Amino acid sequence: MIFISFTSAYVVRQGLPTLDPRTNVLLHDWFPVPLPRLLLLNTVVLLISSVTMELARRQAARKACAQFSSIPGVSAYGKAEMSWLALTAVLGLSFLTGQWMVWRELAANGFYVASSPSSSFVYLLTGMHGIHLFGGVVALLTAGVASVLRRPVASQSIVVDVTGWYWHFMALLWVYILCLLEFVH
Repeated sequence: MIFISFTSAYVVRQGLPTLDPRTNVLLHDWFPVPLPRLLLLNTVVLLISSVTMELARRQAARKACAQFSSIPGVSAYGKAEMSWLALTAVLGLSFLTGQWMVWRELAANGFYVASSPSSSFVYLLTGMHGIHLFGGVVALLTAGVASVLRRPVASQSIVVDVTGWYWHFMALLWVYILCLLEFVH
């Protein structure tokens, strides 16, 4: 819901003029922010992490099924699942590091949080997504700890499944935010 609210505010604010206190004239102060190319690499990293998360989710489900019935060709080894979760967490942290680099590049180009309303929205949208994605990394680490501590396989599977759906939502949300910033003018 917060991102729907931010989208609405973003679209409405683009068309609103601002009163210049010195001249009492309404000015249009919305300037497009050129998005760094690194955002495309970050997007690829996040989409790959969604694939690795799906692999971890499917492995956890197979492991849970293998516990209850003997399925030919399915083995219940937890180390491979943990490596997919770990890889997803590393990719998530790489995405966040990339976002930090994007913010530094924006600042180096003169676009700060308070430079203009448009740059404020870039920081707001990407920052809120980053906070939510960091929560996803914490959930990934929690799922990994559940595996290491040998929690019941069914509960491990549920944790990985829920985390997976959240992670996929974060990837789709990122694509939405990127499209909003790039194409809605």
